[in-house]
Amino acid sequence: MSRVVILLLICSMLSAACNTRNYNPSKGDEVTMLVGTYTAPDASQGIYSYRFNQETGEIAPLSEVAISNPSYLTLSADNRFVYAISESRDSAATVTAFAFNEKDGTFKQLNKQRTYANSPCYVITNGKRVITANYGGGSVSVFPLRYDGSIDTLSAVYEGEAGGPDPKRQVKPHVHCVYFSPDSNYVFATDFSSDRILRYAFNPREEQLYPLSDSIHLAPGSGPRHLVFSPNGKQAYVINELSGMVDVFDYADGNLTLIQSVVSDTLGARGSADIHLSPDGRYLYSSNRLEGDGIAIFEVKPDDGTLCRVGFQATESHPRNFNISPNGKYLLVACRDGNVIQIFARDLTTGVLTNTNQELRMSKPVCIKFTN
Repeated sequence: MSRVVILLLICSMLSAACNTRNYNPSKGDEVTMLVGTYTAPDASQGIYSYRFNQETGEIAPLSEVAISNPSYLTLSADNRFVYAISESRDSAATVTAFAFNEKDGTFKQLNKQRTYANSPCYVITNGKRVITANYGGGSVSVFPLRYDGSIDTLSAVYEGEAGGPDPKRQVKPHVHCVYFSPDSNYVFATDFSSDRILRYAFNPREEQLYPLSDSIHLAPGSGPRHLVFSPNGKQAYVINELSGMVDVFDYADGNLTLIQSVVSDTLGARGSADIHLSPDGRYLYSSNRLEGDGIAIFEVKPDDGTLCRVGFQATESHPRNFNISPNGKYLLVACRDGNVIQIFARDLTTGVLTNTNQELRMSKPVCIKFTN
């Protein structure tokens, strides 16, 4: 057989393989999904892992690990470690490190540390530090990481403040979220009870936070909860739980400049919760609870990052958290009181959501994460 004929046969075989791979969803279309829950006797046990097919929206169970009230968790950049808070009080308020096997979804607990603040509710990591936001304690806790991914003892605590006008919900300090800036030089924290965003300079050499005196002040009674940065790093978006507004900021070198406020919660239910951008940055979504539960949908204007509301998708009860699949095709909503994760298909052109009627029934889901 001539060399030319052999080359033609090889090319033909490769072409057929590529066509088959493009036609049928494969393992390459799957990602690992983690779900944190509120635990209770005879209910949820902790964190659950699943295989999620990004082409079909199908979910297959993998594994689970017992931990008390892991209401928020995060993965290391290489997916080798999971860090989860336990939203509890006193000595039970902890952050736990797990070694994680992405392939089979299994967990191995490495260790845990006390946050020394009640009700931690958010956690982030840059691979060298783990930082928690503590709602009940009204503070930010910082922990160094050891070489094996385990958590070292607490190195610093930074306090939030109260002082907002709400006579019931802003009497005590509450910090709800912490987030690294796109340039990794700053950390921001939502100081719920004082209607401001705290700023910390982050020294990458020393791996320490330095509080900055000039916080970003929001409208009185806002109750800032979660924030997210645009993919290009030029804007930040904050969902305010009490006012139901989404605040849009220009971001540059640690500074946030307010450029727009738009309504997420049109009913004034004072329960707005989570906020996420589509992977391409073209659409923003925010969740509202307590009345008219669902997801508000906004188009992001490409020239300046401001928002235009384009729709709303009703969900089951109490959509505390949601997330978007890495390929952008699906939006999954953790409905705490509905005891379900709903799966919505995203129109990549319009941003509109459609209920696939696929769902994952489970007790008190409150956090959804996909592997990086």
